[in-house]
Amino acid sequence: MSTETAPALIAPAELAKRLGQPGLVVLDIRSAGYGGGRAAYDAGHIPGAIHSDYVADGWRQQKGAAAGLLPDSDRLSTLFGGLGITPESWVVVVPAGMSSGDFSVAARIFWTFRAAGHRRLSMLDGGWEAWVAAGLPVATEPTEPPARTEYPVRLAPDVRATLDEVERVVADGGATLVDSRGPKSFAGEEKSPQAARAGRLPGSVNVEGAQAFDAERHGLKGRPELETLFAPAGEGPVISFCNTGQAAATDWFVLSEVLGRPDVKLYDGSMSEWTADPARPVETGPAKPT
Repeated sequence: MSTETAPALIAPAELAKRLGQPGLVVLDIRSAGYGGGRAAYDAGHIPGAIHSDYVADGWRQQKGAAAGLLPDSDRLSTLFGGLGITPESWVVVVPAGMSSGDFSVAARIFWTFRAAGHRRLSMLDGGWEAWVAAGLPVATEPTEPPARTEYPVRLAPDVRATLDEVERVVADGGATLVDSRGPKSFAGEEKSPQAARAGRLPGSVNVEGAQAFDAERHGLKGRPELETLFAPAGEGPVISFCNTGQAAATDWFVLSEVLGRPDVKLYDGSMSEWTADPARPVETGPAKPT
């Protein structure tokens, strides 16, 4: 399997054909608020799938005011190794498929693997809900992860925007800053508790990631709709952001993995980190003309 190309999205029927193949790790990431957590997994999951709780298992790290940073390399190595994952594993991330919120969680975990240098990676299109709707097999006996591994994390700077990089873009340009939050947050009419101030990164455009989700199919909308939705991102380099780097993962996933755009990064510090320093500017009101 290590020589095969992993699609960004894999259909339930296609994954069903692959179950049991060596090197395949089906990762159910349901958690409290995003599909029900371990209790939901125990009530029913894809045969052979292992469970990791997005909220409880350390998929994000807080440093200072930044509420959702990429964990340090050693933490990622421990997390991946505890799941029995190796660099050769084909990891299929399984969201709940119930909402745009749990899709963004899956996209954030997908991005975390990419940021750690993992290449063989897919997301189950439509998640658990689509699997059940397709009438595919369901297991209730838990699956223990494979034996613990020593995972060598090699951080990939091409998918992660640092604070320094965002400061340069705000000051001098060079990339389109894409705010994945709703229009009220973009305009500064409402504020997340994680952000010290309302508003957005100066010069950014608004592409609400939640609009990319199709509730009827439990996953993303079709490519033509996504191309229209993400047209404001322009054609050059892109940095997506939100409040804590979770919702922004949807915009990153669509642009990078579905639409195949090069040079797309996620700013995991997002507004929680940016607004911690009152000297950093924020913008409010309607989008400024370009």
